[in-house]
Formats: sequence, structure tokens, C-alpha cells
Amino acid sequence: MSLKPLTTTLALAACLGFPAMAEEMSHGTMHHGSAEAPGPAGDASPASKAFAEANARMHKDMDIAYTGKADIDFVRGMIAHHQGAIDMAKVELEYGKDETIRKLAEEIMKAQEGEIRMMKEWLAKNGG
Repeated sequence: MSLKPLTTTLALAACLGFPAMAEEMSHGTMHHGSAEAPGPAGDASPASKAFAEANARMHKDMDIAYTGKADIDFVRGMIAHHQGAIDMAKVELEYGKDETIRKLAEEIMKAQEGEIRMMKEWLAKNGG
């Protein structure tokens, strides 16, 4: 096996991956297993802080122990994902000003809450 394809692949990965990683680190968004929300990049307003906290909570809650049962794993991850959408919609309702987007946030909350109820019922019936 030739080393040229491997070398080319590694060089490309280094060029593409390391600058993005460095940028994430410079904005304070990289964290390893921390329960704290990362600081919002470029803004320290209450809205940005609330969005960062909702995002960190969602990602923490989506980090599930996989069962190997795709249906159960999907539903468990999606419950956390949908809750994250609800939490972000609440931030919009607290800080947002645009009536169209505020209405969208309300609709998202209603839809996601219904889907979470359905998924929890499904899990209860299907051993999740």
C-alpha cells in the first residue's frame, strides 16, 4: 500500500480541521465534558447567555447511552433535541421583539411539546 494517499488525506485533514478547531477554541466554545455552558461567542448579553445555556443543556441531554435499538435510541435523543427547541423558543419569547418570530417560537413550543408527549408514551410502551 502506498503512503501517498494516506499522507495526502492527513495533510488535507490538518488543513481543514485544525483552523476550525483553533477558531472554536479562541471563541471559548470548546469544552470537554463540562456541565457549564460555554460562553457565547462575541456577545455576553442575557439572551446570548440563555441561548448558550439551552444549547449546552440540550447537547448534554442528547449524550445518551446507546442501546443498539435504533428506534429507542432515536426517540431518546429526539426528546432531548425537542426539549432544546422548546428551551430556545422560551428564550425568544423572553428577549425577542419580532412578532413573526415570536409566533413561530410559540408554534414550535406547541408542536415539540406534543411530539415529546408522543415519544414518551411510545417509549413507555416499547421498553425505552
